Amino acid sequence: MEKRRAEIAQLVDDRKDIFIDMSHQIWGFAEPRFQEYKSSELQQKVMEELGFKNTVGLAGEETAFIAEWGSGKPVIAILGEFDALSGLSQEADCDVHTPVAGMDQGHGCGHNILGAASASAAAAVKEYMEKHNLPGTIRYYGCPAEENAGGKAFLVRDGFFDDCDIAICWHPNQFNMVSAGGSLANFRVFYTFHGTSAHAAGAPHLGRSALDAVEIMNVGVNYMREHMISDARVHYAVIDTGGTAPNVVQSRAQVLYAIRAPKVTEVQELKRRIDNIAKGAALITETTVEIKQVSAYSNTISNAVIEKQLGAHLSAFVPVEYTDEEMEYARKFTKVITDLDRKNMPELLKKVLPNKEDFNKWNGAAIYNFVAPTTVLGRGSTDVGDVSWVVPTAQISTATWAPGTAGHSWQATAQAKGPVADKGLVVAAKTMACAAMDFMTDPELVAAARAQWIEDLDGETYPNPLPKGYMPEIW
Repeated sequence: MEKRRAEIAQLVDDRKDIFIDMSHQIWGFAEPRFQEYKSSELQQKVMEELGFKNTVGLAGEETAFIAEWGSGKPVIAILGEFDALSGLSQEADCDVHTPVAGMDQGHGCGHNILGAASASAAAAVKEYMEKHNLPGTIRYYGCPAEENAGGKAFLVRDGFFDDCDIAICWHPNQFNMVSAGGSLANFRVFYTFHGTSAHAAGAPHLGRSALDAVEIMNVGVNYMREHMISDARVHYAVIDTGGTAPNVVQSRAQVLYAIRAPKVTEVQELKRRIDNIAKGAALITETTVEIKQVSAYSNTISNAVIEKQLGAHLSAFVPVEYTDEEMEYARKFTKVITDLDRKNMPELLKKVLPNKEDFNKWNGAAIYNFVAPTTVLGRGSTDVGDVSWVVPTAQISTATWAPGTAGHSWQATAQAKGPVADKGLVVAAKTMACAAMDFMTDPELVAAARAQWIEDLDGETYPNPLPKGYMPEIW
């Protein structure tokens, strides 16, 4: 085990500059969901040069691809992402909010690092297999549109994971840890109201306000919050208010909802109720409503067998050696997090390190350079959840930014091509590659992961929460 781990780690180190450069280039492209053309092409080019065969344009997603090497069983999937977020443009390494001129998007969730590390892991596995003449198939899945659109759900629906035995992934974070506890299922739904325009002063009785309908719907949903499960989350953004003229009755208005809960079935029930609220708002205002679901994320079913292997390897690569300059780099970003994030940090760290001595050691550190115990810290949503319903799946996180840095923030964008991110990339690649090789060479371990997965499913099957016939689209 130790010998193989050292050899795989060296394979990652030998090519780390290629993948760090990939991460930096993708950071500069900063392309939004389903439009990651340069990011996808760069990854395809690198993987092809390293001997992988690319299959491109999957499930109606032009930027999705699979880079594959080898043949036969087992089939190990390593998942990557590379989409950016709107509104998070920011100069690299700058601790003052400074958007890049002419650019709206930014990698505030670190997907530039995510995809590059996963590709690096797959490349190391391929080289090790080739060197030792090992059977099996390694795949890197280039997955677009994780943010807001759930690109992997389309790939799952169309069968691109059906023959996989194990799926491994990771995410940038402030902690090094195995990501347990699953994620929330999440639907994104547009509610578009259509009314009748009129002069708001001269003939208000002839108008039927679509904006009124949006507001009444939002009030209704807010009253519903008292009567839904405590772990559910409902958020909304008014996308179209119907114009800027207050003396015109708005004939069109639109609101986008994110509906989350621990299970897909719970989200489906919440959506049914919210749909009825929208229909009620339309009835009250004598408008009509168009309901369009545009994405679906299933809850994640984390696999304890895979988690155990990932955790063992992660502990072998952490702590990381940081230079004084790298520590100072991180420290400057701990000074510019929001006051709320700063106040929350001690409580968050106590959840990770309940032992008082450990807490005191790391409280106020420039980088969390330890492996955190497996802990549920918060539950967002990810389309990795959809993969986990059809393949035994687990994921880790590594420290890529300073403590207190919030995901989906300009501070995260600023650090996403910095030295701490680069080292987190390498740790993630080594950890995933080593775990992948554990399963590639041990059929009993693959069988154990599958048995655990079947037990966790408890008779349930993938609910395929996407609307029937719905195809990926830019919205």
